[in-house]
Amino acid sequence: MELKDIKALYFIGAGGIGMSALARYFIKRGLVVAGYDKTPSALTHQLEKEGMLLHYEENIDEIPHACKNPQTTLVVYTPAIPAEHQELKFFQERGFVIQKRAQVLGTLTRSHKGLCFAGTHGKTTTSTMCAHIMHQSHIGCNAFLGGISKNYGTNYILSDSDYVVIEADEFDRSFHWLRPWMSVITATDPDHLDIYGTKAAYLESFRHYTELIQPGGALVIHKDLEMKPNVQAGVKVYEYSREAGDFHAENITIENGEISFDFVSPIENVGNIVLGQPIPINIENGIAAMAMAQLNGCTAEELRYGMRTYNGVERRFDFKIKNNRHVFLSDYGHHPKEVLQSAKSLRELFKGRKLTAIFQPHLYTRTRDFYHEFADALSLFDEVVLTEIYPAREEPIEGVTSRLIYDNLKPGVEKSLIKKDEVLDYVKGHDFDVLVVLGAGNLENYVPQIAKIIESKT
Repeated sequence: MELKDIKALYFIGAGGIGMSALARYFIKRGLVVAGYDKTPSALTHQLEKEGMLLHYEENIDEIPHACKNPQTTLVVYTPAIPAEHQELKFFQERGFVIQKRAQVLGTLTRSHKGLCFAGTHGKTTTSTMCAHIMHQSHIGCNAFLGGISKNYGTNYILSDSDYVVIEADEFDRSFHWLRPWMSVITATDPDHLDIYGTKAAYLESFRHYTELIQPGGALVIHKDLEMKPNVQAGVKVYEYSREAGDFHAENITIENGEISFDFVSPIENVGNIVLGQPIPINIENGIAAMAMAQLNGCTAEELRYGMRTYNGVERRFDFKIKNNRHVFLSDYGHHPKEVLQSAKSLRELFKGRKLTAIFQPHLYTRTRDFYHEFADALSLFDEVVLTEIYPAREEPIEGVTSRLIYDNLKPGVEKSLIKKDEVLDYVKGHDFDVLVVLGAGNLENYVPQIAKIIESKT
């Protein structure tokens, strides 16, 4: 099905962050956009306000008439939807074109210059940062992001630009549908082993992804990755990191809550980069984002302005309270390397202060595979509060609980093991210096209430 032939779209699993960005793209294009999601949320309610027809009951009768013509309707589904889903089966049995979100994004990379950001972690922040730099530049861009940009209050950007910034998701090998013009790869630490099975298979998936970059384009890859790329002839390969590689930083200054550095580049060095979201990990994220933007024509002043005015992504090192008495933030970190990076950044920013993490593990398989690594990363905090595992798409695994992490925390770490519904009472009964809520599960729903409790203490 060609994009020009589509008159209506139906999304099965519409409320996910990536699916909603794609839905918004087609709403803005003036098409009929409808769909199903299991649970109402702030995001689905916002989609309804923007014109999407949504329902929350698995019911064929709720599918709008405009979405029942297989010649003009594209059905988009998320891999998390079970094969026996009634609505999915309805479309399958009637010969509709049915695609994963990544397939639709792949189509867009064939009609635009796709600037794709892949990696186990860091891709949401880096892609959002690059999208902001390019959107406010003379070049512009479209963007489909994996988080809500705090600059724009949304997870997509729509413009007439030839460029489209895309977060390339390795889950279920979805990023193999893309045909990037250029790509950044931030990290290849093994994850989703319930899908890939082995570390070798995970790395091979990324290696295959590098083969999909179009000749004439480029790959910007973190210099310390174990995975070695296999690009086509005509694809330039650049390395980056915080302090070494083709793109890197020099003269880094971290003081008084501000971070600045000089951007070293084979194209043009740019001095005095100031981070609008002054977090140490954003030095490295910013280098990758600026490299991509500069390779596609952004000027030195546009890089400076974009980095200075970048406000971050919701749930990515997202400060809710920041004063001399209390610091409280929310962070999506759900892989051991992300938890480690969060702890290191907080140590660097708040030297000498007590750091507490409330962590909700995400997935039984991830906990089973990495509980030692989680314990090591969390042991960089002074105090760790663990809740039960958020299952997402999984059934429980015998013997796999948060206690695996709890029992392997290093000596000297204050630790507690509580239920999620006990978190608010725990916060009320304790005082905190620097507190972070970590994880990709539904503990995030408590963040506004936790902030109110802490504010009342201040």
